[in-house]
Amino acid sequence: MSHSTEHKNPKLIVVIAFDRGEDGDLFPAFGPADQQSEDRAIRTARALAVKHAGVIAWSRDADPTLGDYGPPTTLFASGDVPDME
Repeated sequence: MSHSTEHKNPKLIVVIAFDRGEDGDLFPAFGPADQQSEDRAIRTARALAVKHAGVIAWSRDADPTLGDYGPPTTLFASGDVPDME
């Protein structure tokens, strides 16, 4: 149920895949890549999950005019990913 009268803030939707370096530390191997939709982000993350040590897709409400960002919501996570700040 969506409120059509409510001003919809754009969402920031991001996918990042991680691999482990020789020292065992995770590093971003792909992304962060902006996605057009949460569905696409999840599909992209699932595809990356088979090739990388870890992958995460997340979204957050964003109001670029105010520089306001809501808390990140994890859409998909697989394998080893660093803690989200």
